[in-house]
Amino acid sequence: MLWRQPLAASVLHNTAQITIGTCAWSYEDWRGAFYPEHLPASGRLEFYSRYLPAVEVDSTFYHAPTPQVAAHWAQGTPPNFAFSCKLPREITHERKLRDCAEPLQEFLEALRTLGPKLWCVVAQMPPFFQPARDETALRDFVRHLPPDVRFAIEFRHPGWHHARIAHLLSEHRVAWAWNDLTSLDHQQEGAFEFLPDTTDFLYVRLMGDLERKYDSAGHKIHHYRELMWPRDGALDGWAARIRQAMETHARIFIAVSNHYEGFAPDTARRLGERLDFAFPIPPVDTDGDQPKDGGQLPLL
Repeated sequence: MLWRQPLAASVLHNTAQITIGTCAWSYEDWRGAFYPEHLPASGRLEFYSRYLPAVEVDSTFYHAPTPQVAAHWAQGTPPNFAFSCKLPREITHERKLRDCAEPLQEFLEALRTLGPKLWCVVAQMPPFFQPARDETALRDFVRHLPPDVRFAIEFRHPGWHHARIAHLLSEHRVAWAWNDLTSLDHQQEGAFEFLPDTTDFLYVRLMGDLERKYDSAGHKIHHYRELMWPRDGALDGWAARIRQAMETHARIFIAVSNHYEGFAPDTARRLGERLDFAFPIPPVDTDGDQPKDGGQLPLL
């Protein structure tokens, strides 16, 4: 069944604005489950932006967009829509934050056409990025980040969990991304270990069990069209943790992956409900394509 329920743009609580989006938007698996069957791929972002208030752009991990492409993203989405863009793997995985001033500048220049819709840039570091050999590179990288773009860094090696690293990120106003990579064997537990809080905004990534994406031959195991692994207990815990963080953060961005529960739009909705998001259902034509008045769905 087509997923029709639109999300509010964001929720402004007493002290924090919370924004929820999915990790990427252009999934063929979502055709007929989130997107109308007949919707061309070129129309997916515009359709997505009627129902979800933000997105973490995955394609930028593989290559930087042209300024024209980024401008097209901005023009095709509502005024309050937010983009978080993953730093290219050339910088994070290949160069490991070394000698990357030029590609970083080119990447950020391309993103400037997003204007105020650029929420932040997130650096997803690989597990082989480790403090024993890479701490100097990290320190040099964050010290030279431009002040007009906000950054979050996700570490996937436990060796980074030291006060000196948290202090480094805090000094340069970089968010330590909170992630949940909990395996399906412990899917109700969530990731509730201590995670550093380093700046005035919070970046949360609910990624799920990444070890079960592909079989031994490298083929995709699942089709992401519906909830397959509900994590009610984990979502309850994350909602409680995020509510607590509202008191000290101006903005909170939450990115959810298909791998977390099997269908990212539903995970976004389920977490949003726990955080008091409103879920209005505006009048929509039976084909699920256009509002009856022909306009943009309202953003709350």
